Amino acid sequence: MDLLSSTIQPTILGLLQAMFAPNLSPFQQPPLILPVISHVITGFIVSPLDLVRTRLMIQTSMARHRRYTGPIDAVSQIIREEGGLRGVYLHPHLLIPTLLDNALRAIIPLALPNIIASHISPNLTEETHPIAWSFAELAGDCASLLITLPFETVRRRLQAQVRGSAKPIKACVELRPAPYNGVIDAMWHIVSEERSDLPLERRRTRRPSRSGDKGKGREEAEVEEEVIEEGWSKNTGIGQLYRGLGMRFSASIIMFVLGLLSGEERDSGWTEL
Repeated sequence: MDLLSSTIQPTILGLLQAMFAPNLSPFQQPPLILPVISHVITGFIVSPLDLVRTRLMIQTSMARHRRYTGPIDAVSQIIREEGGLRGVYLHPHLLIPTLLDNALRAIIPLALPNIIASHISPNLTEETHPIAWSFAELAGDCASLLITLPFETVRRRLQAQVRGSAKPIKACVELRPAPYNGVIDAMWHIVSEERSDLPLERRRTRRPSRSGDKGKGREEAEVEEEVIEEGWSKNTGIGQLYRGLGMRFSASIIMFVLGLLSGEERDSGWTEL
């Protein structure tokens, strides 16, 4: 799917440039809105494949409970049971997250490095200061993850929900029994329900007291309960929106280091990890 997207997106961008910026020279950067629109259109076109990928990833590995035998079977079942191509492309629970996710994925990595570079130095460009520009790109990648990952998480949750006459999927992960009713509803329920704000308590233990009168016997002292406080991300449920963030940060840093050592341009495809 990523290969298909990387093939379609430049073609769509070329068509948009021919329509809206025909006098643009090859050495000039196109307006920011054109690459963003091309990424959104590409993401919309391949969104059924992304839906199929999510369904195949979450279904159980047990053969008797497995819903789909492969990508083709998944496409045919989803189209047949969940509203056809119209339901796959235009259902609000699929269309809105697709547009949001692809728009943010496009605009933030394209805009943030320039914004960060302008705050570092007004004359900072990729040609004049390649190393400093690489740091600006790394900062842009990390900041974009903080913004886009919650929307990607919500999109995956909504993709896991079946619609129409389809039966619920036997998944290898726990799914919410009641369906989400959109992006905002999904975010709210993830933050409010998937929290671990109940503190862990140790059992009360009793130990004999060394000080005391022999006639009165041994006095027992209670050990106060110890409450193990957890981080705010778990207590609020916000951490569930950022699952996998550490791994993606690590992947971005590794690709940044490899790019510095090799002198080659970093591959943005690693942000999909």
